[in-house]
Amino acid sequence: MSEMQPLWEDENEDPNLDVIILQNFFKAEEANDIFNLLKEKVPWEQEILRMFGKEIPIPRLTAWFGDPEKTYTYSGILNQPHDWKLIPELDDMREKLSQACSVNFNSVLLNLYRDGNDSVDWHADDEPELGPEPIIASVSLGETRTFDFRSKYDSKHKRSFELFSGDVVVMSGVTQQHWEHRVPKTAERIRLSTGPRINLTFRTIYSADDPLFDIA
Repeated sequence: MSEMQPLWEDENEDPNLDVIILQNFFKAEEANDIFNLLKEKVPWEQEILRMFGKEIPIPRLTAWFGDPEKTYTYSGILNQPHDWKLIPELDDMREKLSQACSVNFNSVLLNLYRDGNDSVDWHADDEPELGPEPIIASVSLGETRTFDFRSKYDSKHKRSFELFSGDVVVMSGVTQQHWEHRVPKTAERIRLSTGPRINLTFRTIYSADDPLFDIA
C-alpha cells in the first residue's frame, strides 16, 4: 500500500488546505480492471440542472451508492443510493479506503468523464450532511486529468496537479470551508482525443437522526 504524501513542498503556506495523495494506491493492472468493470456495470445517469427556467445537462455521467437511506443532495439534485450489493467491488474499495483513512465511509459518488469535454466546475463539498470537516477520498481511474484548487477568498490563488490512474487524493480538515476544487475541460485541440476517466469520491453521510451529529 502506498504511503500518504504531501502534494506541495511548501504545504505549510496554505494551512487550511489539508490535502494528501496516495500515489498508485491501486496498482496499474488493478486500476485498469476496476475501471473496465465500473464503466460496464455502474448504472450511469445524465443528471439535469434546472437554472433560470432552463434544463442544463451536467457535463459528465454520475451514480450514487451508499448505505440504506444515505441520500445526498447537491446542486438541487437528490441522489438515492444504489445498494452496495449491486457491485460488490465498490464495497471492497470502500473497506480498503476506510482502513487507509481511518474513517467509516458509507457512500460514494461516481463520475464518468467520457472525454475532454466533460468536466466539473468550481465547487466545495460542504453540504450539511457531510459534517463540518468531512474526510473525502477521491479515486482516479483511467485518463490523466488536471485537478485544481482555488481559495474561496482569492480566486487568483490556485493550486493544480495531475491525477493518474490509481491515485487517491484525501481531502480533510477545514479544506471544504476555505477552498473549492474542479476538474476542467482539456485544451480544445485535444478534447475529443482525451480518453474516459472515472472518479469515485468516498465520503460519510450523516443523517438527521444520527446521535453523533446534528445537521440542522
